[in-house]
Amino acid sequence: MSHAGLLILGFGGHARSVADIALCSGMPCLRFYDVNARVGEQFNDFPAIAILPKVLPDGWAFLPAAGDNDAREQQLGWFAADRLATLISPRAYLGIMAKVGAGSLVAHSAHLGPAVQVGRGAIINTGAIVDHESTIDDCSHVSVGATVAGRCRIGRRVMIGAGAIVRDGRCIGDDIIIGAGAVVVSDLLQPGVYAGVPARPLRWASTKDGVRR
Repeated sequence: MSHAGLLILGFGGHARSVADIALCSGMPCLRFYDVNARVGEQFNDFPAIAILPKVLPDGWAFLPAAGDNDAREQQLGWFAADRLATLISPRAYLGIMAKVGAGSLVAHSAHLGPAVQVGRGAIINTGAIVDHESTIDDCSHVSVGATVAGRCRIGRRVMIGAGAIVRDGRCIGDDIIIGAGAVVVSDLLQPGVYAGVPARPLRWASTKDGVRR
């Protein structure tokens, strides 16, 4: 879908990568939003604003561009859902029946195999591979050069670090971080941080009562 312009919710490194992909996709006009933006601050001649508009101008869309999964999930609700953009680099590959949800980004040189399903607000970053029939749930991030093999199930708000590999058919639960270069050879269901070859827990996520499980 074409838009008159795109409001990028962020002004950090990931937001600037979003801008690059938007320009390569022919997006005619860009703005950045960041509460800490200084007056007159801009990137590649596109301005950053520090006050979020109450409504978007006619024809404009928005895209969450926080690198943090939780923050990006919050950004999804900042404007009406029908104004949520989906950005797919013209240099990415999407296989037959691959689907990408609203608010998601598929970066340069990413590869989505046949029947891959990507949820809302997800990031498939530069050079990442998600192979056939795998599912990436909402607000997850497959980092630069990471590989998710076929028929994997990746939960919500998962971070798969740069260069990590998830073996075929594995299941990763919600709110899990996979360290850079790790290799996932078994299902990981307990929220927490995992690293190494094979990937093992470094720490469990804190629960509401403050006790690590």
